Amino acid sequence: MLSGLNGKAITLKLDDIPSKSVVRDVVPDRCFTRQTSTSIAYLIQSLSIQIIIVVIGLSIPVTGAMFPVWIIYAVVSGTTAMGFWVIAHECGHGAFSDNRKLETIIGYVLHSFLLVPYFSWQRSHSIHHRFTNHITDGETYVPLVIDGNGTTEKSGGENDLAASRALGKTQYGVRRLLSHLFFGWPAYLLAGKTGGPSYGMSNHFWPRAPFSKKLWPSIWAKKVWLSDIGVGFVLLALLAWAFQCGIASVITLYLGPLLMVNVWLVVYTWLHHTDTDVPHLAGSDFSFMRGAFLSIDRPYGKILDFLHHRIGSTHAIHHISPNIPHYHAREATLAIKKAFPKVYLFSSSPIYLALWNVASTCIAVQREEGSSRYYWKQP
Repeated sequence: MLSGLNGKAITLKLDDIPSKSVVRDVVPDRCFTRQTSTSIAYLIQSLSIQIIIVVIGLSIPVTGAMFPVWIIYAVVSGTTAMGFWVIAHECGHGAFSDNRKLETIIGYVLHSFLLVPYFSWQRSHSIHHRFTNHITDGETYVPLVIDGNGTTEKSGGENDLAASRALGKTQYGVRRLLSHLFFGWPAYLLAGKTGGPSYGMSNHFWPRAPFSKKLWPSIWAKKVWLSDIGVGFVLLALLAWAFQCGIASVITLYLGPLLMVNVWLVVYTWLHHTDTDVPHLAGSDFSFMRGAFLSIDRPYGKILDFLHHRIGSTHAIHHISPNIPHYHAREATLAIKKAFPKVYLFSSSPIYLALWNVASTCIAVQREEGSSRYYWKQP
């Protein structure tokens, strides 16, 4: 089964991929410049929208009869709050400002507010960028392997394929979709679920045993503790809020929307690099640029692109040069699309169809005979 890419990613080879310097030459120089004032303006934009949404929320009665309204509020408020996540993500990449201290403070505050350990995720996310779609060294959404060797690869794909056949595509897909969307992000932070086998069972809040230390070399262990301080402060603030105004107020105005933020995060990250005809790689078939060009741009529409600063529709250039600010990413994307049409990946599939396709069919990969490329085995 092919995706909206129509098999394009299957035909690509390492020799087809341009070098980073070649890509750099076709992207206008202005795309690599960061304007602090512009970045702050986009932060104010997201903040202003969120304030309006929260003011509306404060006018909704916290009663059982209003439960459906609060569900709608959680969806809307979480969708607008995702803009903060994207800006914090840019801070972690050095794309927000040339003032590193200001950039770090803003990213730390925004991510801590969303209960994200800033430095911990900055580190694991940098590994994801360095080894995008690497079958062992990748980080996030590393698939199970059929007939894996059980030492370096994540073996056990046969069991999941058998479960898919036993349950049927629809039931298995629904279960997998719900588990990923609502539990995938905390499972990754707390136990390294879907992370690369090279790093063991990691924990973004605890860089010591019984969890693996491999993600946190040198000074990064201390940075994990610094991340915990920010998250801990927010948790204390939420506790104080609950004592003052009641737990229902915290759930409706904060926890519900936060859950929706996490849903959006999973949607974006899952669809950025996963589709039925997008391979995973190892050995001589992998390079940084090969992995970067396996990023998939998708049509999220004008409203979501506006609220989420184009994180889903300009992700290929973000992986090639993650220090490009989002407000230059569209121009840079058009440049690489024009210069490298053979390797630039854009899926025209509607997001809901792409998400269902990935959840129900991207279950386990199998190594192609005679190569270090791994393709999804269809159930």
